[in-house]
Amino acid sequence: MSNENYKSGFVSIIGRPNVGKSTFLNKVIGQKIAIMSDKPQTTRNKIQGVYTTDHSQIIFIDTPGIHKPKHKLGDFMMKVAQNTLNEVDLILFMINAVEGFGKGDQFIIERLKQTNQPVFLVINKIDQVHPDELITLIDQYKGMYPFKEIIPISALEGNNVTTLLEQIEKYMPNGPQYYPADQVTDHPERFIITELIREKVLHLTREEIPHSIAVVMDSLERRGDGNTVYIAATIIVERDSQKGIVIGKQGKMLKEVGRLARIDIEALLGSKVFLELWVKVQKDWRNRLNQLRDFGFREDEY
Repeated sequence: MSNENYKSGFVSIIGRPNVGKSTFLNKVIGQKIAIMSDKPQTTRNKIQGVYTTDHSQIIFIDTPGIHKPKHKLGDFMMKVAQNTLNEVDLILFMINAVEGFGKGDQFIIERLKQTNQPVFLVINKIDQVHPDELITLIDQYKGMYPFKEIIPISALEGNNVTTLLEQIEKYMPNGPQYYPADQVTDHPERFIITELIREKVLHLTREEIPHSIAVVMDSLERRGDGNTVYIAATIIVERDSQKGIVIGKQGKMLKEVGRLARIDIEALLGSKVFLELWVKVQKDWRNRLNQLRDFGFREDEY
């Protein structure tokens, strides 16, 4: 893009776990690129969504939920989240209208005070609260931080999302189109595929499996006419009991994880997919730095 009026920039989405950051990103991009779950703490890496129009390109960075870390993986996620605040042109601080103010929000606001970037307050899930409650919430947050804009939305319903995008564009600097117009994420396919598999495990096992799982891609190859993709991946858990749950009676749970993941992966790749899944126990992997690196959590990339 050579248009000197073209705008482009980077936007970080932060907020307590489970406020709807990934739902928002998927609504904007129109494709499923960020893992969605009603369990908090599902996003680990900087998943970028690229939103392109004729006159602007907005690159969204979906950070791990900012929280007080409890283990080495938590420390890593916290560092990633903090670092992104200083790399972007605009920060969206997203809150959940239903839950209102919480201790975690205070923690985030203290972090925001250490940055110079403009910050929008985005109040999500407004379809679930009364307008009077919304006004009270806005007044409460107004007194805590000098937000440049306060915009209520429903990421799920799409309410006010266009307005938010228009406001974001106003704050973007003039710049080049960094990515081709049809590219929606800069993450390699392998990363998105492992996230889709991990999402299915979290969704199907509900409370039984905590976030002590990782998914590692063993192989991905196109065979024959190139329209069929063969994928082998390993689901890493911390305990033998978790392995049993993920596999399920007579392998039923693992089959269902594979079936659901395959549907999403086929939609992503536009090809027929054969998916082979294994489950492996690596005790206490979240506290072993070398294993974190093996599973793709590399601090030097941030």
